[in-house]
Amino acid sequence: MFPAHRPRRLRSNENLRRMVREYSLSVDDFIYPLFVRPGQGERRPIASMPGQFQLSIDEIVKEAEESLSLGVPAILLFGIPADKDAVGSEAYDPNGIVCEAVRAVKEAVPEIVVITDVCLCEYTDHGHCGVVHRKERQGREELVIDNDATLKLLVKESVAHGEAGADMVAPSDMMDGRIGAIRNGLDEAGFHDLPIMAYSAKYASAFYGPFREAAESPPQFGDRSTYQMDPPNSDEAIREVELDIQEGADIVMTKPALAYMDITRRVKDTFNIPIATYNVSGEYAMVKAAAANGWIDEKRVVLEMLTGFRRAGADLILTYWAKDAARWLGGG
Repeated sequence: MFPAHRPRRLRSNENLRRMVREYSLSVDDFIYPLFVRPGQGERRPIASMPGQFQLSIDEIVKEAEESLSLGVPAILLFGIPADKDAVGSEAYDPNGIVCEAVRAVKEAVPEIVVITDVCLCEYTDHGHCGVVHRKERQGREELVIDNDATLKLLVKESVAHGEAGADMVAPSDMMDGRIGAIRNGLDEAGFHDLPIMAYSAKYASAFYGPFREAAESPPQFGDRSTYQMDPPNSDEAIREVELDIQEGADIVMTKPALAYMDITRRVKDTFNIPIATYNVSGEYAMVKAAAANGWIDEKRVVLEMLTGFRRAGADLILTYWAKDAARWLGGG
């Protein structure tokens, strides 16, 4: 019998190893999330996310220019409004912070893909992703999310972003039926070709902690577990993704990325549609903290982690390391 084949020589030749790699990581895979706030020349550090900032619109434009120069094809905008109210009015204000940022970026850097987060949590004074109503249940008053009332506002927000020039909208709220409502609303407003990237399998995760600081959106009561997914559930993710595809999603997303690579793989194996995964704030903060203490090599860990997301089936990766990873991969 012949001995088992072991490609020992490949181990010592990097070019040969590159030729037979099963998965590759490219700057083309990245979407860079950014936080836009009012002001001029504002770069407010986010304490729990070293190297990330709340940025005024002029600084967002600079980030877009630098990102594109490194080869990063897309940014995702989260808005931090000057004023918040119970129904998140600035989320769908045509002159709101995100709409103004979209117009500025598309004027200065028309080639970059501008994706907008569609949700109410950053804009509401209670920090939830939908309209809150008081409801009496078993003799007690409770605060509940009004799903259907929220859908109308999400449609208005999506249309406002389309009118501002967004290249894609990304609903992250996890309300039932929102993809269908937004698709219909965009079509009725004439935005038939504006794609939707749906946060389809978004879990009620502890990994979002730093984001709440970055977006100034912690819930003022309760949590988001009534409309985000329960972490132990896997079959439910497939059902959620299927519904979003049926309602008109062009890209579906799994979130968070690191602890849910099995979900990304299941979605990839089940559906023939582009898949994004979100390398979220808590994942970023953990690696940054460990690297700052000298416990790990940040570059090696990040590239290994991002490659793992691709291996799990992600076509696109939303990551706060987009610019760094682009440099590490040779983008500048």
